[in-house]
This record gives sequence, C-alpha cells and structure tokens, in this order.
Amino acid sequence: MSEIHDAKIILIGDGSVGSAFAYHNVITGVGRELGIIDINQDKVYGDVLDLEDATPFSPRKHIFQATYEDCKDADIVVFTAGIPQKPGGETRLDLVDKNLPIFKDMIGQVVDSGFDGIFVVASNPVDILTYATWKFSGFPSEKVIGTGTSLDSARFRVEIAKALDVDPRDVTAYILGEHGDTEFGAWSHVLVGGQPIEKFATSDNRLDQQARQDEITDYVRNKAYDIINGKGATYYGIGSCINRICRAILNNERATLPVSALLEDNYQQDDIYIGTPAIIGSQGIEQVIELELTEREQGFMDNSANAMRKIIEDSFAKLEDK
Repeated sequence: MSEIHDAKIILIGDGSVGSAFAYHNVITGVGRELGIIDINQDKVYGDVLDLEDATPFSPRKHIFQATYEDCKDADIVVFTAGIPQKPGGETRLDLVDKNLPIFKDMIGQVVDSGFDGIFVVASNPVDILTYATWKFSGFPSEKVIGTGTSLDSARFRVEIAKALDVDPRDVTAYILGEHGDTEFGAWSHVLVGGQPIEKFATSDNRLDQQARQDEITDYVRNKAYDIINGKGATYYGIGSCINRICRAILNNERATLPVSALLEDNYQQDDIYIGTPAIIGSQGIEQVIELELTEREQGFMDNSANAMRKIIEDSFAKLEDK
C-alpha cells in the first residue's frame, strides 16, 4: 500500500451515495487521489469539475475521471455502484439478483487491472455483495470490507444520544447482523462516557427497559425507509461511513469500527460476511472483535446469519444457471 501522502482511491459508482462519499472525501482530505468510474460518463465529468471547485477550501487532492485500468495502483477501490432501493418498501435483500451479475463483471475488470489493494463495499445488500466480492475476486478476506452496520450503529448512537441529551460521539453502541431487516442492537454492550447504559436510565427515558430498547432498535432498523420515502435515497450518512473506513485504512489507525467482516468461528457462525466490530488498519480487517452476547442477542445473530446464508445459496445458484 502507498504511503498516506500519495494514497489513491478509485470510486466505482457515481450515484447519490458515490457523490456524497466523494464530496466528504475531498473536504476531509482522505487520500491524495480520487478517481471516479461510472457508466454515466457525463455525470462523472460534471462531478469531477464540481468537486475540484471545492479544492481551494480543502486539503490538496487530484480528482479525475477514471477507467478500470486506473485501479492497478490504487490503494482502495470503493463500490457504490448497483441498483438502489426503490421507495415503497423494497428491501435491500430484494436487490440481490439484480446486483450480483453487475458486481461479478465489475470485480472481474478491477482484478484484471492488477489491483492488489483493499475493497470497500457499500452497495446493497452490502453483506451479500461483500461476500460476493470476496468470492469473485479471490482476495484474502481481510482485504474485502463491507460498510455493514456502520451506518446503523451511527443511527443507534444518535437515538441513544437524543434520549440522554448527550453528544453521540460519547456513546459506544453497535448494531450487529445484517445491514437490513434482521439487524439488532447489542444493548448489553452500550456505553455512555464509558459507563453502562443502565446507569443513565430514568423513569422518563426508560433505557433500562426491554420495551424501550426494542422501540429504539426498531426505529433505527426502519430509519432508512423513512429517508427513502422522504427523499428517494440515503446518502449523506453512508457517504460519511465509507470515508471513515477509508481513513482508518490509509492512516493505519487500527480503529474499531462496525463493518461487514468474514466470520470464521465467530458468534457461532462461519463463512459469512456480517456486521460486527472489527479493527481496521492498513491491512484491512486486522481483527474481528467478537462481543459476548446475551442468549437473546445470540438468537438474533443466528436468525440474521441464517436468513442471509439462504439468500446467498439461492442467488449464487441462479447466477450459475445463467
């Protein structure tokens, strides 16, 4: 991997999420080169011109319209391409059969370029497409990272912070499992200022009560649908999450982030990508952190993993039949 001073990121997919990530990336100065690939080349051309107008107000960066050949010496390839969720209740898992063939083609072109960096996957359904990226690329699992439950965990922290009237940055809280309808909150590990959440419970916020915790978790789980129904897509939050993962990689932060990582005898699961805290550094996923779950939480994890495993088996079988 290149040193931070000349780190290169290639973004594949210049839709709403890709554009939001690109803007956040430019403004925060993560990396020194940002190349953008999309089938809509006019959109990429316009975004490159627009983004470079922000460079007088941000750290120096070379922004350019890229091709797959430019992936050869990239440190990170970010995937945001694919067909997005539609308003009206379409789930992330509904997108599997639409996006798997697209991903297989894109990954093949990236690998053929000679790329040997780290994949960061944000396209939905992210856990399954991260698994597909690992399988299609043949890369080591530590070099294939999905955004997983990073956005869900951020939403979780926001809601807990609202309930307590504290800064979300002072809340440590993780959503685990699928980035989607079977995700769950690991309430047994929620900390505020380093203290267990129960110490902050009152008769008003009821944060020590199961019903109140389930209410918050349900809101977090369904927040994406509220955003999609309101404005058509979610992109600011996930764009920030992608950039945070890239920063941890390029700065070798060894930061603990909730991502989609391959489980290998973790949480009583194996051979599946799913949302969990992991240490992220210059080598990608440097360690999966397995939280000690309650019996109820372990049941949720089993349910989430089993639901995704069934869809992976069915979708890959359909792909092979084509």
